[in-house]
Amino acid sequence: MPKTTSRRNFLRITSAGVTATLSVKPSLSGGSPALLQEPPTGSIAVRVTDATRKFAMAPSLNWRSAAGAPPKGEAITLDPGKTFQTHLGIGGAFTDAACTMFNQLSLSAREQLFHEMFDPSEMALSVGRICIGSSDYSTKVYSYDEGEPDPELKRFSIEHDRTYILPILRQARRANPNLFLLASPWSPPGWMKPNGSMLGGCMHQSTMPAYANYFLKFLQDYEAGGVRINAVTSQNEVDTEQDGKMPACAWPQEYEISFVRDFLGPVLRKNGVETKIWLLDHNYNLWGRAICTLDDPGLRGFSNSVAWHGYVGAPEMVSKVHEAHPDAEMFWTEGGPDLSAKDYLTDWCNWGKTFTGILRNWCRSIIGWNLALDEKGRPNVGPFYCGGTVTINSQTKEITRSGHFWAMSHFSRSIPRGARRFDSARGPADVYHVAFEIPDSQRVLIVTNPGPERSIQVAGRGIVADASLPGDSLTTLMWR
Repeated sequence: MPKTTSRRNFLRITSAGVTATLSVKPSLSGGSPALLQEPPTGSIAVRVTDATRKFAMAPSLNWRSAAGAPPKGEAITLDPGKTFQTHLGIGGAFTDAACTMFNQLSLSAREQLFHEMFDPSEMALSVGRICIGSSDYSTKVYSYDEGEPDPELKRFSIEHDRTYILPILRQARRANPNLFLLASPWSPPGWMKPNGSMLGGCMHQSTMPAYANYFLKFLQDYEAGGVRINAVTSQNEVDTEQDGKMPACAWPQEYEISFVRDFLGPVLRKNGVETKIWLLDHNYNLWGRAICTLDDPGLRGFSNSVAWHGYVGAPEMVSKVHEAHPDAEMFWTEGGPDLSAKDYLTDWCNWGKTFTGILRNWCRSIIGWNLALDEKGRPNVGPFYCGGTVTINSQTKEITRSGHFWAMSHFSRSIPRGARRFDSARGPADVYHVAFEIPDSQRVLIVTNPGPERSIQVAGRGIVADASLPGDSLTTLMWR
């Protein structure tokens, strides 16, 4: 694989390259510092992904005074005094399929891959998503309570997950002890639905009390198995039953509100479970539903967060929900590459643009879909043809890193948990950018250039830096 630089070394090199602290004035709002006031003498560390380099060190840049040579009209203008959401993390889904593929690696190969992907000194993936029972990316269709109706959940068992899913999650948590895990069901057990099947259909209201206890048992048994779950959603993709072709369940808005407000929230609180509840877990175009769901005052006592998918609509729709409910938190929880796409291995700019749009519209996380699949997009019981963030060859066990992987690297290596997004404005219309301030006062700007090689400027008040962007590239700039 191409040689990369760890985040720890990136920060160390960046710090060493800065010979003077930037002079700033306090923000009037009491938040992050206002625009840079004096020309710094330090340098800007640069990392690049393009056709020949993968998060590779490039020559550093220098700030200079803009006096006598003001920034061009298309300069990217930074304003650290205008701040937005804090960051939770970047990661992907530990589906049954992904865990199956990880489990096929030798222990040493898996340890090496997990060090690369999760260790805070390396790629530093820090959020993940798991499935409560089977999803479309599973070895088979299963729940934790199969068979005839069992409202007392006497048959409940997570035995399926003990073989390889729980061990994989424990190993990932050892690589990154701060790994935040979200759990989502694709369907309740079939006996909780009128159609009697996990494939398609809708929720049966009369089984909601049992389903709330199903969540409780899942969380308690996972905790006992050494894996604490930090958040749940009541349903993956509430607005579709996928034509009955895969584990799925339609949840009308009033069902979701009632389940969270009257059953799941109270059950978790009564039993002292601090796991958070996130809403919707579906596409941008359902922004109106998200607003109306958050309007319910009883529900807001148990949930203040919305999970988003990126398949339909645009990320700007998330900002509509923020405008209506500025205290609500937004998280992006699903989207991933297509293995059949010709640019599966090289589409880092597509993902750089996507990730930038997500972060510029209030989302605190980016959780991709399957972290790993085989060379044919398997295991897979559902109708879709996805690719993993990495591909693990089912025969040779060779690991291939996708364009999604390399885009994710720029964001996860450079933006740690707790970083706060600040304003980066203007710039060329076909260049995409997002900026963050890290708690130790470092700042980072990630720029995606899907077009040909070009020169740009990055500017603060009275300062400017000139940068060259390779064609079809991601560039990370970091400075103090």
